[in-house]
Amino acid sequence: MKSAITLFAVAGLSVSAHGGLIAAQWNFNSNPADGSSSTGSLLASAGDNAASASLSLLGGLTSTFASGTSNGGSSDPALTDNTGLNTTNFAAQGTGSGTRGVQFNASTVGFDGVVVSWDLRFSNTSSRYLQFQYTTDRTASTPVWVAAGGSTVNGVNNIITGASAGDTWLRNISVDLSSAAGVASNANFAFRIVAVFDPNGAGNQYTAASSGSSYGTASTWRFDLVTVVPTPGSAALIALGGLMASRRRRGV
Repeated sequence: MKSAITLFAVAGLSVSAHGGLIAAQWNFNSNPADGSSSTGSLLASAGDNAASASLSLLGGLTSTFASGTSNGGSSDPALTDNTGLNTTNFAAQGTGSGTRGVQFNASTVGFDGVVVSWDLRFSNTSSRYLQFQYTTDRTASTPVWVAAGGSTVNGVNNIITGASAGDTWLRNISVDLSSAAGVASNANFAFRIVAVFDPNGAGNQYTAASSGSSYGTASTWRFDLVTVVPTPGSAALIALGGLMASRRRRGV
């Protein structure tokens, strides 16, 4: 019995990592697929709570659809219609830190622990630094946004994360919110990914992703495979619960 439980728990984790046990996910691909990366969809593409999920652009940011396979490519497994959300019209140098980015509204009802992950391609002149913010009540007249720690880029943990070079996809940037109060099983959960000033620089300035470039408002961030999933521990518990229920139905 012990080995069977362990094996099923591992299987549950694998399913979570590859598209099962998802609260909401955006892959931005056309549905149905049309073979073009210049067209796409802003609707959540998968997840138990996909029907109520939505996104919005912040602070005057604008967007188009563009390839998810360029410059090394995102982690989206789509072969013929891999599309990303390309955003631009960032704030002028020295202004608007934390005001321009993308907000994702994603109910976590039914999920005891939550991890948010995404892929992001930084253009050479885009802000190297971003901040992940979340709220437990996006419906409030003035939502309280919290800057989350534990975000990861290339193994580096920090509240604010940065690209190592321009025109590069960073895959599986992630934030573990399993210990954040009020995030689990919350219909009004939302998060933002916004451009911020260089925390290490002098003065209030954005730093370009490429060391040989200067920051510019026409720069781009391209998002792909934005995903809200349970933490590995809670995914295992869900899988184990399914196994036990199945055994009870069979009278084992």
